[in-house]
Amino acid sequence: MTGKLSENVAYFARALRAAGLPVGSGAVVEAVEALGDGALGDRDDVYWALHAIFVKKHEDSPIYDQAFRLFWRRRNLIEKIMAQMSPVSPGAERQPQKAEAGALRVAEAFSPPAREDEPPVELTELTARLTVSDREMLKSRDFAQMTAAEIARAKQLMAELRLPDDSVPTRRFRPLAHGRTIDLRRTLRQSLRGGGGSIDLAFRERREMHPPIVALVDISGSMAEYSRIFLHFLHALTEKRRRVHSFVFGTRLTNVTRMLKARDPDEALALAGRAAPDWEGGTRISAALHEFNRVWSRRVLAGGAVVLLFTDGLERHLDDSLAFEMDRLHRSCRQLIWLNPLLRYDAFAARASGIRAMLPHVDSFRPIHNLAAMADLCTALSREVGRENDPRLWLKRAQMPRISA
Repeated sequence: MTGKLSENVAYFARALRAAGLPVGSGAVVEAVEALGDGALGDRDDVYWALHAIFVKKHEDSPIYDQAFRLFWRRRNLIEKIMAQMSPVSPGAERQPQKAEAGALRVAEAFSPPAREDEPPVELTELTARLTVSDREMLKSRDFAQMTAAEIARAKQLMAELRLPDDSVPTRRFRPLAHGRTIDLRRTLRQSLRGGGGSIDLAFRERREMHPPIVALVDISGSMAEYSRIFLHFLHALTEKRRRVHSFVFGTRLTNVTRMLKARDPDEALALAGRAAPDWEGGTRISAALHEFNRVWSRRVLAGGAVVLLFTDGLERHLDDSLAFEMDRLHRSCRQLIWLNPLLRYDAFAARASGIRAMLPHVDSFRPIHNLAAMADLCTALSREVGRENDPRLWLKRAQMPRISA
């Protein structure tokens, strides 16, 4: 049983690694030693012993739970291990499996790998253009519930998103062949060149350009599942627009604009991940906004910039400085749009202190959890703030008393 135990634990560790958990060979050795000493009493002991070894972050617990129940229950291995290590094998009641975040990735990790001798025609079909039904399903699918293949297709659809023509007039002018506004300086210069005998009218119009887009992306542990996808969206946006500035923050602020200009999106995200040392760490929204307002606001907010604030608003250290920094940011830009993945829940209410401190200082409060929400964001960049995204409505809902049944 010792040899089988080692093989089963190693296979379980490979499945966790395929599902996205950082599991190394040293953790496999520790898991085999923990199960082989015979000190574990029942199924829960095995569950929490492996949990303490393989799970290093709180957000990986749902994926581990799905993988443990699927792997060990399907093969009935826990009961066999207990039978070898104790006189009586403890019975374990089966519990219904819940549809949690990461369940599809876990099921995909346990699926048998594709055969190497498959004809290349099937591989070509997998990368074929999506049908209308596939597109509609992906648009409404939550990013946290997508498989690895669906995430890859969603990235392709992000690159195809079309931004509206949100160009705004500037103070500068450009020459025009025919128009209604006469360019007096050019008209006089042309007249003097010909000796002043004739006057040829020259016209001009205001130069139009797209306003800058500045993104502040929360990369803390609670937002990591969505921030990676949103950075892919920003990478596609950087290729289409010239003035796009991207910043990430957890416990500190990092400018990743230059990293996201790399041609390959995976390389761009890898460079951004190496540049941000606080990836999947804590959250200090107030400190990050203070550093942005003090160091970067005058550099990147000129020209009527649109700011995209991507965070859940769950501040760790809450004081009056958060509302002050939000108000300063709001006054420095043309439009401040708050993108919050928590709006995907129907029962969401603005009751957290950090969210209530930030809402009065934003122009629009929008969800950002699937492709449909990203498409709505692209459309909203060219029109006025809608009534359904008014932040004041969320504050009124939070103030309404709860009605108990």
